[in-house]
Amino acid sequence: MTGTPLPWAEARETAWAAGYAAKPAASELPFGEAVGSALAAPLVAVSDLPAFPTSAVDGWAVAGQGPWRIDGAVLAGQVPEALKPGQAVKIATGAQVPEGTEGIIRLEHSTVEDELVDGPAAREWREAGEEAAHGEELLPAGTPVSPPVVGLAAAAGHSTLPAHARPDVRVVVFGDELLTSGVSREGRVRDSLGPMVPHMLQAAGAAAGPSIGPVEDTLEAHVAALREALADADLVCTTGGTMVGPVDHLHAALAEIGAEYVINTVAVRPGFPMLLARTADGKFIAGLPGNPQSAVIAVVSLVAPLLAGLRGLPLPPLGTIGLAEDVPGRGSFTHLALVDRAGRRLGHHGSAMLRGLAGAAGFAVIGPDAAGAEGATVELATVPGV
Repeated sequence: MTGTPLPWAEARETAWAAGYAAKPAASELPFGEAVGSALAAPLVAVSDLPAFPTSAVDGWAVAGQGPWRIDGAVLAGQVPEALKPGQAVKIATGAQVPEGTEGIIRLEHSTVEDELVDGPAAREWREAGEEAAHGEELLPAGTPVSPPVVGLAAAAGHSTLPAHARPDVRVVVFGDELLTSGVSREGRVRDSLGPMVPHMLQAAGAAAGPSIGPVEDTLEAHVAALREALADADLVCTTGGTMVGPVDHLHAALAEIGAEYVINTVAVRPGFPMLLARTADGKFIAGLPGNPQSAVIAVVSLVAPLLAGLRGLPLPPLGTIGLAEDVPGRGSFTHLALVDRAGRRLGHHGSAMLRGLAGAAGFAVIGPDAAGAEGATVELATVPGV
């Protein structure tokens, strides 16, 4: 069965909101697992940053009046002795500044003769707590965990971050007509979604296991495959069977397992017969159309927003692109038009094709009852991992 198609922009927001409402409790995650999530609590410095004065240059740390007698060196990782008036020690960038230091002469500004060093001395170091004081909030809750956030957390003394774990996702491929190796033959075609979609889900923040299928075109097989996937996944993405044809069993299978629709069809072309459902125990099923480009549009439209919500992130923002040519609309539906980075419409953009997608910048968003004119700037929906 199909419902009244939901407007595309509303569908994105609905999928994200469903994920955000269902996001799991946060936990302390290793850095590698936290990247791509959002901070579930403020990031706080557990010591001064830096924890002690550190040299900003390679040079000579000096005390008292010059010229200064050279007496030792201090490298990063060492704890130096205090300087005495008239003494100079060679110091490396990042090394702890000795107590009693009154200035540092940059190496390139120094002159050395007869074990004496001379040159302009200045306050060339970072004070303890200059970047942050112990207990200071560095970043608020909700900040996306990026590699620089991980670096800041490590510098501030952390080994883990409070964040939402990657949702476990499985892909279930429906269709007797699909082959998993070789070339298309004898009325059967090679499956492209089983190998492709898990990588997109991984790029969108999921932990994607191996695909299941192809699953034969019977209701019993569909139900069994869904139950198998749901046993160890937070989200199951199915491919094919989203319409109501003679071998489209997804809707009946959802009813059989007691899942309820969150979204049932979206007013977008290509890809409108996509859906999102939820089981009684709070797991999600995203139905992707069987045509490859339509399936990718379903990932962009529903799955990526859902995964962002499940990780505590905001709705993924849309980019913009200038159109290099006119792009037609699709009546009352939103048109997601495949374009390259110059804003040109790509060839091989049919819903069953992937050739254009492989070199695309993403999908230019042409709103309902509108068309895209050459030179206009429109929103751009990008594909995870592309």
